[in-house]
Amino acid sequence: MPFCHWEDDTLVLNVLGRPRAAQTRIGGVIGEQLEIHVAEKPVRGRATAHMVQFLADEFQVDEDAIEVVFGVYSVNKQLRITAPRRLPAVIPAPERFKAPRGPRGRGAG
Repeated sequence: MPFCHWEDDTLVLNVLGRPRAAQTRIGGVIGEQLEIHVAEKPVRGRATAHMVQFLADEFQVDEDAIEVVFGVYSVNKQLRITAPRRLPAVIPAPERFKAPRGPRGRGAG
């Protein structure tokens, strides 16, 4: 299973949280998870809450558009992000939004 997939307009994202980071940022893909560095301590879900705030800005959605399916108190999480308005470069757009490609190398003739 890839680190993310689409269910209609909802992005399902498998995350590997990295708390206590120097800065909050999106890292790379590690196996079947997207690494997210969080500049917060993992105490009583604070790192996850900080991650949700950060991702809400990254995806241009309200925080309540992000559901933590599992992993509030774990580094392994699954998130559901409803109708993201912006996608970080590492996230593929859903197939229905990709423009069909025409034949390559053919001129107007």
